[in-house]
Amino acid sequence: MNASIFLGSFGLYIVFLIAVGWFVSRRTTGEDDFLLAGRSLPIFLTIGTTVATMVGTGSSMGAVGFGYANGWAGALYGIGGAVGILLLGLLFAPARAQGFATMSEELASYVGNHPLVKKVVAVLILVACLGWLGAHILGGSLYLAWITGIDLQLAKFLVAAGFGIFVIVGGYHAVVWTDTLQALVLFIGFLLMAVFAVHTVGGWEVIKESQQTVERAQPMGFLPALSLASVIAIGVLATPSFRQRIYSARSVSSVRKSFYISGGLYLFFSLVPAIIGICAFVLNPALENRNFAFPYLAIEVLPLGVGVLVLLAGLSATMSSASSDAIAGVSVLVRDLKKKTQSDEKSDGLKQSRIGLLVVIGIALAMAMMSDDLIGYISKMISTVMAGLFACGLLGRFWPRYNWQGALASLLAGSLTSLLVMATVNGFWGNPIIPSVAAALVCGVLVSRLSARIDKPTDDMASAPSSK
Repeated sequence: MNASIFLGSFGLYIVFLIAVGWFVSRRTTGEDDFLLAGRSLPIFLTIGTTVATMVGTGSSMGAVGFGYANGWAGALYGIGGAVGILLLGLLFAPARAQGFATMSEELASYVGNHPLVKKVVAVLILVACLGWLGAHILGGSLYLAWITGIDLQLAKFLVAAGFGIFVIVGGYHAVVWTDTLQALVLFIGFLLMAVFAVHTVGGWEVIKESQQTVERAQPMGFLPALSLASVIAIGVLATPSFRQRIYSARSVSSVRKSFYISGGLYLFFSLVPAIIGICAFVLNPALENRNFAFPYLAIEVLPLGVGVLVLLAGLSATMSSASSDAIAGVSVLVRDLKKKTQSDEKSDGLKQSRIGLLVVIGIALAMAMMSDDLIGYISKMISTVMAGLFACGLLGRFWPRYNWQGALASLLAGSLTSLLVMATVNGFWGNPIIPSVAAALVCGVLVSRLSARIDKPTDDMASAPSSK
């Protein structure tokens, strides 16, 4: 594909997104409006932004690349994501009624709003957002550089600037509207790719034969498969950008319906990246980097106009995911980690939020590094940073005896266990998420019980958290 044609199309696409972001955010008046879209998002916008984020870097490059190497196992990413979003709606949608603005506020509320827990969680959430943001910039830059042949460092800057401008201009209003538009482009692009790819390789019979060859060459054990689906599900349940959807929705019922619909759509979509990956393997089983299976197939099997649309869909996947994580990261930065005075004006809050976005995106861009395996990067980051966050949310939400000491124990145990597994038996597990979550839950329960016996020798205060 001609690099100039694609770069020109990409530039026009970004200009369009910036224009949409500016138009829908003209009435943004303050920090709360900028970061949470006035807490009044209707169902269709919550569905649009949720789907666009889920069909992000992991699906467009990671899941397709995994399908290229492991056949139908590429669907595990989508299955795990669908389970995660369905459970998030079932278990945590009621958080909307509490008026939280950040995930750190929510988790701290489960343990009596202990300030240390809130600060530690806020730091971990900011690290998680930066990690996700770095993954999206990395994925998009590898994608853009491979298609156009431009320098990788330049590609990183273009991708970061591409989503950064419209997010800084329009805030969360811009994110949800551009995400919804990008979700339509993504679904159309992926489905067109799958249809053309199946036709090009010779139909389903060829795909079945290829799948058998892949299974013989690289069998995937049950435990690694379960770990992959689990790490994606836990990632959704503990990722701050998905909590942002809850806090910004119109009501508890609205966000719950949105997540159920989004989960159903994503479950249906889960097979598409696997199909695309398998077809790419049939056409070229010797790609140097499996993460390039998606753009390779778009160039090889599609007409020019359709190919540009599909490639833009893949690139927009990284930007839609990145924009949401950027907003979640800056929300924690300006609300939980920065001291604010009562004299702060609304305009000052809005200005600080935009400056915070610039800082967050800049740090993530500086952190973006080369990686051969986006799924591996995401899995390790989720296991190390988010296993403890998930345990805090689950125990705090449903176990009244959970306390701040237990929360800190969960956060520490999840991270340390992840690092230990990666250094020793990672090959057995596939990734550290199962032992990390187990350790975070067990340590959280044990430490909560032990500390309660020391600090609260009688049982009459043990039920106090249930009044929160």
